[in-house]
Amino acid sequence: MARQEERDDDKVRLDKWLWAARFFKTRQLAHEALELGRVLVNGDRVKASRVVKEGDRLLLRLNQLEYNVEVLQLSTQRRPAKEAVLMYREDEASIAAREERTLLLKAEHASFPHGDGRPTKKARREISRFKSSF
Repeated sequence: MARQEERDDDKVRLDKWLWAARFFKTRQLAHEALELGRVLVNGDRVKASRVVKEGDRLLLRLNQLEYNVEVLQLSTQRRPAKEAVLMYREDEASIAAREERTLLLKAEHASFPHGDGRPTKKARREISRFKSSF
């Protein structure tokens, strides 16, 4: 019986590993990302049921950001974030590119004009007068 458990620990579904490594909040979200092709394993599009192995290279596209990671450990249990980070190693180039993209998105968001909120009573009267003049 113990040998069967050891073999099961060696086989981890990709969607379960992505959930355990905290890339997704639920296994369903991980499954959907795999279905949509947002996760590539060794450059190939794969199904959620694929068995992930140590040494596999994953390219994840999440929220306009890309992660290029290598699988270091297998786990089916969702652990704290500090432990989950030990399950993979991310390339330095990937980290730099993601930080640059994050800064670009923040700058883009800051430069986007935002409204002043709801109109005041005076502004509503002016809008009403403007509309009634047609």
